[in-house]
Amino acid sequence: MKHIDLNNKSKEELSVIFKDQKTKLLKLKFELNEKKLKDVSQIKKVKKDIARVLTAMRLKPQTTNDK
Repeated sequence: MKHIDLNNKSKEELSVIFKDQKTKLLKLKFELNEKKLKDVSQIKKVKKDIARVLTAMRLKPQTTNDK
């Protein structure tokens, strides 16, 4: 997942991606504990993707109506 791709998405889309990535990370951790995971570097990649999504979410301008 590239940073450029994340900049073009809305906050709602980013939150959906974030939830999907967290679910994927949880599943990978379960597979690791059950000794079924072959490529342990996937966990590191998913964690980095989660950090990219959170960074993109934080950089999006907040759309609050303060009157």
